[in-house]
Amino acid sequence: MFKRRLFTVSQSRLEYKEVRFFRAKLFGASLLLTVLLLTMISVANHFSNDLLGLGYDRLAMLDAENRLLKEQLKELSGSFASVQQGIEKLADRGNDLRLMVDIPRIDEDTRSAAIGGTKQPSGFSFATIEAGEILSNAHTLIDQLSREVKLQQSSYEEIYKRYQHNQIFFGHLPAIKPMEGYYSVNGFGMRVHPVLKVYRMHEGIDIIGDVGTNVFASADGVVRYAGRTEGGYGAVVDIDHQYGYSTLYAHLSRILESPGQKVKRGELIAKSGRSGLVSGPHLHYEIRKNGRKQNPVDFFFDDVDAARYRSQLAAAK
Repeated sequence: MFKRRLFTVSQSRLEYKEVRFFRAKLFGASLLLTVLLLTMISVANHFSNDLLGLGYDRLAMLDAENRLLKEQLKELSGSFASVQQGIEKLADRGNDLRLMVDIPRIDEDTRSAAIGGTKQPSGFSFATIEAGEILSNAHTLIDQLSREVKLQQSSYEEIYKRYQHNQIFFGHLPAIKPMEGYYSVNGFGMRVHPVLKVYRMHEGIDIIGDVGTNVFASADGVVRYAGRTEGGYGAVVDIDHQYGYSTLYAHLSRILESPGQKVKRGELIAKSGRSGLVSGPHLHYEIRKNGRKQNPVDFFFDDVDAARYRSQLAAAK
């Protein structure tokens, strides 16, 4: 062990003494002084708002902010889950509305395909795995919610367009009884002709009424023909309702419309009579869809006639 020899002088005599571990003691004292000096500098720097720019306070502040951000991200992820539940309820309601306007439901397979999978985002690098997982889950939820919102937006736009279409379509659908009076629910089909006494197809129904009974349009449309015919129908009104539908009103005594004129459902278009080949006064009424004759009884809405329909419209206004 290194030893350092020193000479000491006293008043009585001259002595020679030996000082042990001089360098070690000198290093320890220097280290202690250095630590004390750095501590004092750090304390002074702290109370002077990091005057020396050492960054200790900033690191502590960033650490506190990081903990706060992680807590907020967890709360945000919980909020996303709540929003997702709300969108799922909205999707169920949307499916109900789709059925109401005659559009097929969006099934789970179609919905899953439209929303897409759970693609994990990349490019996140954090000191802790927890922070990366929290942000990754939040990013995944945002992506799913965005796709779900786009799907529901497209669905509701489709519903609205179909609703607008239906509003016009239903107005052009022959759906009311065009004249007051008795009719047979079995009037459409094969029967014995009352005048010719031969078995033949009856392509409409006969509504019994006196000559001069009001005849109303059963739907919105445009008069395609109004006048007498050479066949057994006598005076007729033929209305085109679009969407493949048309109606014929025959054996009339008086026609109140002319070709090319627009008519609305419940509008007075003629007076019933006994023109043509008939055995008595009545209205012969036909419905065609894409040129094929239909049973008008299938289109009567609870046997609502024109008078009731017009009174209900007036009450609704």
